[in-house]
Amino acid sequence: MADEEDTKTVQFHEMGLDDRILKAIAKLCWLQPTLIQEKAIPLALEGKDIMTRARTGTGKTAAYAIPVIQKILSSKQLATEQCVKALVMTPTKELCNQAARNILELTNSCSREVRCIDVSGQVALDSQRPLLMEQPDIVVGTPSRILAHLKAGNLSLKKTLEMVVIDEADLVFSFGYEDDVKALMDYLPKIYQAFLMSATLDDDVKALKRLLLHNPVILKLEEPQLPETSQLAQYHIKCQDEDKYVLIYTLLKLGLIRGKTIIFVNSVDKCYRLKLFLEQFGIPTCILNSELPVNSRVHLVDQFNKGLYSIIIAADEVALDDPTQLKKQKQKYKKDKESGISRGIDFQHVSNVVNFDFPTDVDSYIHRVGRTARGTNHGTALSFINIDEMKKLEEVEEALSDIHPDGNSVFKPYNFKMKEIEGFRYRAKDAMRAVTKVAVREARLKEIKAEILNSTKLKSYFEDNPRDLEVLRHDRSLHVVQEKQHLKNVPDYLIPPTLRQNRRELGRKKRYNKSQTRSQSWNKAPAKGHLRYMKRKADPLKSFEFKGFGNKKRKK
Repeated sequence: MADEEDTKTVQFHEMGLDDRILKAIAKLCWLQPTLIQEKAIPLALEGKDIMTRARTGTGKTAAYAIPVIQKILSSKQLATEQCVKALVMTPTKELCNQAARNILELTNSCSREVRCIDVSGQVALDSQRPLLMEQPDIVVGTPSRILAHLKAGNLSLKKTLEMVVIDEADLVFSFGYEDDVKALMDYLPKIYQAFLMSATLDDDVKALKRLLLHNPVILKLEEPQLPETSQLAQYHIKCQDEDKYVLIYTLLKLGLIRGKTIIFVNSVDKCYRLKLFLEQFGIPTCILNSELPVNSRVHLVDQFNKGLYSIIIAADEVALDDPTQLKKQKQKYKKDKESGISRGIDFQHVSNVVNFDFPTDVDSYIHRVGRTARGTNHGTALSFINIDEMKKLEEVEEALSDIHPDGNSVFKPYNFKMKEIEGFRYRAKDAMRAVTKVAVREARLKEIKAEILNSTKLKSYFEDNPRDLEVLRHDRSLHVVQEKQHLKNVPDYLIPPTLRQNRRELGRKKRYNKSQTRSQSWNKAPAKGHLRYMKRKADPLKSFEFKGFGNKKRKK
């Protein structure tokens, strides 16, 4: 009996939460808490400082957001004035936006009692001053932005602050916020409750622990760094660099990669090179990197989650993980250091992650692949490996051995015969000739200018007209490379024999569905526009068609 009680999951309604929070949880369709939520929420409600390590996609945001909201609601019963009670800091603007959105979802039934604002946006400090003067209960922002508001006198935390949260704590120092966090300590009260949420417990997190926490509870959940093989299938293809383009084109065009997909590359240049390559075959893609304005990045992720786009090409840049690299490189384009793509961002219902370029270290691989197979969803990770990347692959295999304690490799070879796609290679080479350095440079400039314009529109007009956001698309062709119509279709002779039968069956189904649609539409009266079109078509002067001769032989 004792063992059954220990293994029984504590449900949300058994944690003593406010009914308004439970109502919001029910609206979000969360049936039961995740492991981190089950362990962290009761401890947080007891007032303990918490440092937790849990892999991405396990619900760390709700693990701190729920107790923060609960404690604010409890204090409201005796409060005599409105004041800032909680401070939430994350290393990137995208994560700030995501955290604020999650908090708003959890306060859906108590939005009048608990107010939250995100101050991470790229706007003047003075424009956010009126919002902070209203003393919101929760303030979300990056450490540098919070510090700027404190120095400007827009925010005061000494007397009222009760809770401090740092999400993705292992990235805070690597993004260059060490001095900001230390300077922030002078503006915080001596006593407060703190939460450090992280995917790893490295030296940076331990330094933050000494700086912020007081006798904390450390939660190290006994779980693998990535989901088990039944939920996440990991494949690799060993190939040369030039073969990567042939492979990605073939896999996408033949429908072997289906569903929402994130393709990771290691540089911004590679982002545009791959986009220009794929758009010649009629494959629309979006680009996500640190050069784009934050409003556009947030909007793109939001629209991707809603299913408006299927493929994102994301630059997981080394410079973002190691800001010292920025000084060594000549920067032609301005990058946003408060931007992160492989870490933390809640990409929803991602079916596939493709490592076009293999990540530089184990942590990067874990965080990239963690974008798929989140929660109870299943996912696939496919990595293209060249000879130089074999050593990195072995390091990842060794680090992920906890998923396969029996000694088997976590990676399965993707059974793909390169000989069967030789016909695609000629097309790929033809398309790659057009993707020159000049074309890439023009594409980068054109995309950045367009997104700056979109970002301005997003900031002003679309705040009042949210439905019109659908008009702004991020997957349009850049048109800096000449389009070749013959590349957009795949003739039957190029399709591998094993896939031809499947394609024929799909073709029969489509033809059958079309004939069914036509037969169903016979009984319907023609629209007025269609009648006008038919009348115009019958007039040879308007339709430019003359059917007098047809195929008949001329009479002598």
